[in-house]
Amino acid sequence: PKQLPSLHLYSCVVNSLLNKNIFMEVKFNDLGFRMLSSMNIRNDSRVMEFVLLGLSSTWELQLLLFLMFSMFYIGIVLGNILIIVTVKADGHLHQSPMYFFLAHLSFIDLCLGCVTVPKMLGDFLHQRKTISFPGCLAQIYFLHFLGASEMFLLTVMAYDRYVAICNPLHYLTVMHRQLCINLVFASWCGGFLHSVTQVVLVVQLPFCGPNKLDNFYCDVPQVIKLACMDTYVIEVLMVSNSGLLSLICFLVLLLSYAVILITLRTRFRLGQNKALSTCASHLTVVSLIFVPCVFIYLRPFCSFPVDKVFSVFYTVITPMLNPLIYTLRNAEMKAAMRKMRKKYAVSCCLAKG
Repeated sequence: PKQLPSLHLYSCVVNSLLNKNIFMEVKFNDLGFRMLSSMNIRNDSRVMEFVLLGLSSTWELQLLLFLMFSMFYIGIVLGNILIIVTVKADGHLHQSPMYFFLAHLSFIDLCLGCVTVPKMLGDFLHQRKTISFPGCLAQIYFLHFLGASEMFLLTVMAYDRYVAICNPLHYLTVMHRQLCINLVFASWCGGFLHSVTQVVLVVQLPFCGPNKLDNFYCDVPQVIKLACMDTYVIEVLMVSNSGLLSLICFLVLLLSYAVILITLRTRFRLGQNKALSTCASHLTVVSLIFVPCVFIYLRPFCSFPVDKVFSVFYTVITPMLNPLIYTLRNAEMKAAMRKMRKKYAVSCCLAKG
């Protein structure tokens, strides 16, 4: 009988300890459930696609833009293919360094037009315009790869014109075929390094909030503004990469063509009109490409509604106008096209006969 109170006390202590363990286990399980729930929410909130606001939200205007940009796209494809085929078919043009570079420029313009325009045409026919995150990265990569390669190639073409006008007697010796191939290869390599840098800047950013891009394609300035972190350093790196690259190449091109024009005015009289026409064509193309790029990439910390207009010039208008500029102002190219047309007409007549 004297041992009963001690047994009763012991059982009370054991029950209280068991209740505490059960309570701690419940709290621990509840904490784990909350952690798992928060992780699932974070995973669910990660942006998997972007919504493109496009050029217009009005259905009637989108149909009009679809027809207009369809004509632009046809012009890009047919015009640049025509230049490539003409240069390859004509033996004289194919051996000329200037037309060798021109054929590569047309190939870049053809590819550049295919990066954004087909997607934009499809979006004109849909009310909701979306692009997946991997698709956005791919668009950024190819846009900067081709754009930077074109900038480097235009710089190479300016050097080619400088040697041709300022040192005409040694032109073919200096600009031999192997050097031309190496310069084109270097342009492609420079574009590759630039585009990889742009993709690396974007792929490391966390995207967990808004996903609306105020443009008709993915580009670095709009995408990095949607990141869930402070992007000041990233935007500074973008300025030092894209903005300064565009500005430096543009200034080098302007300086080289200024030297060419001064040389033409002081030294040469014979063939001056032809050289001036060629330089004018190149300067027109350079301005159409570099002015929008400098405007967009040299000031990433603010955006304007006119940015879309410059984006259209850079991605659509310039690839379409380049074939027109180089063919309408170039007598040799027009003569080669007439020769190719006659050859095609003769072959068709012989096939029918």
